[in-house]
Amino acid sequence: MQTPIDLYYWPTPNGWKISIALFEFDLPFETHLINIGKGDQFAADFLKIAPNNRMPAIVDPDGPDGAPISIFESGAILQYLARKTGKFYGASERERIEIDQWLMWQMGGVGPMAGQCHHFIKYAPHMDPPQDIPYAKDRYRAETARLYGVLDRQLQGRDYVCGDFSIADMAIWPWASLWEGQEQTLEDKPNLAAWIDRCAARVGVQKGRAHHAELRSDNRGKDAQKNLFKR
Repeated sequence: MQTPIDLYYWPTPNGWKISIALFEFDLPFETHLINIGKGDQFAADFLKIAPNNRMPAIVDPDGPDGAPISIFESGAILQYLARKTGKFYGASERERIEIDQWLMWQMGGVGPMAGQCHHFIKYAPHMDPPQDIPYAKDRYRAETARLYGVLDRQLQGRDYVCGDFSIADMAIWPWASLWEGQEQTLEDKPNLAAWIDRCAARVGVQKGRAHHAELRSDNRGKDAQKNLFKR
């Protein structure tokens, strides 16, 4: 029996990437909750695993050569799990390159831009003092819309981003599934809309998205904002 992987997690889009992956890969794991609204991500023990004070992170007791390994950054975790299991990472080097491209596209594009959308639309106006900045809202809404247009075109004639379901889908879906909160529209993106529903129908995605979902909050309180943004 495999030794469970330790998952350091909170139910956010980045956290969902790895909870979804662990269910999809059918790997045993134990969850250690990192309450980002309370500042758990700055605890000394967690910083030893994730020096950038961000979750998710994992510790795999059965790492390379049988020795434990800790990994932070969701994209690196996804690549590691895919290599470890030989699943969801293509059947050839050419396919892996395509998957890596779209994984990096999410890490460098959709995640940061949609994240800024959430920040300036949902959080900033409730700060003390309020930071309701129309320029920032417009900028990040527009860039998120552009990226979703790119994704919609990529999905033309495809069930998943790179053909078969892969770690690229696991990375992108958690953010794209929140399109309404990002003040986006899918009326002009039928391929994206169908893909969101297609991914949502997968059992692993459903389990990963529901993992400790009852703990999810908007983190608009002053204490949560202080811990999240060090204000």
